[in-house]
Amino acid sequence: MTKDTVLHRVEIIMGSQSDWPTMEKTAVELEKLEIPYKALVVSAHRTPHRLYKYASKAADRGIQIIIAGAGGAAHLPGMTAALTHLPVIAVPVKSSTLSGVDSLFSICQMPGGVPVATMSIGDAGARNAGLYAARILALMDPALEERLMKYITDQADSVPLTP
Repeated sequence: MTKDTVLHRVEIIMGSQSDWPTMEKTAVELEKLEIPYKALVVSAHRTPHRLYKYASKAADRGIQIIIAGAGGAAHLPGMTAALTHLPVIAVPVKSSTLSGVDSLFSICQMPGGVPVATMSIGDAGARNAGLYAARILALMDPALEERLMKYITDQADSVPLTP
């Protein structure tokens, strides 16, 4: 099994281009920590063959973590996890119908044996997905661990002691 040469270890996928304003928050966190990524639209419902090809070959391309954002029925993260052994981090995208609660329930109710790490709904969840990916990757990357620790320290230092 040969791995294609890739310049990124993380891929951000989303069910629709309209999910990008949320998933862009993931990209921002990855960029802050100098983690290269690629973003793609892969719909579980509208492009099932693309999803199958994408997820089943992700590890062969050298990808280490997939971050999947989805709204509504939100099958993208779970179907991706079913097709790969790689860690999948899910972001429930806020929907107009049920404000993302439908997406959250859809994602977090995975059957035993098909794990998906589920973040909170919307922008905060998207940010945390990028940071969670960084924490996983930092376990094997001392330079990233150093950048992550600085990020955490800087964040703590930015909180004032008094109002």
